[in-house]
Amino acid sequence: MQETRIAALQRMPIFGGIRADVLDFLLERSATSTVPSGQYFFREDDKAQSMFVLEAGRVAVLKSWQGEEHLLAELGPGDCFGEMALMDLYPRSASVLALEACTALELSADSFFQVYKKDLEQFALIQMNLGREVSRRLRLADERLFQIKMGAPHPSAHPSSPLT
Repeated sequence: MQETRIAALQRMPIFGGIRADVLDFLLERSATSTVPSGQYFFREDDKAQSMFVLEAGRVAVLKSWQGEEHLLAELGPGDCFGEMALMDLYPRSASVLALEACTALELSADSFFQVYKKDLEQFALIQMNLGREVSRRLRLADERLFQIKMGAPHPSAHPSSPLT
């Protein structure tokens, strides 16, 4: 089972190039979260100390506006969310709702700190990968905003593109 998880993580952009022994070390310090359909992983403005890697199920990323929740993105297996918590230490910027029963790996800031202490080079690579993922999402958000500003009828970015 652990080898399967490690292989799956290595196929994800944020863990690309990370050695199996480091991922095994990280997994040993991580939790598995099971969230039933209709329940939240977390809500906007919650305190943030971890990120999630979705292993099974689908989630909706929602943003509140004037008392209503609006869909930002839908994510599926292999996608990650909540990673900004590891970078900026601010409260959650959006809510994540399970659209079906979900299983996700929860990676805490402390577990990444343990990787930092164990292998600085691998920690730096994870941080660079996280930065690239956040940058990719920012580019998508910029493109959507620009197209809306220009009056484009349908933004070219697919509505399920991750923007968390």
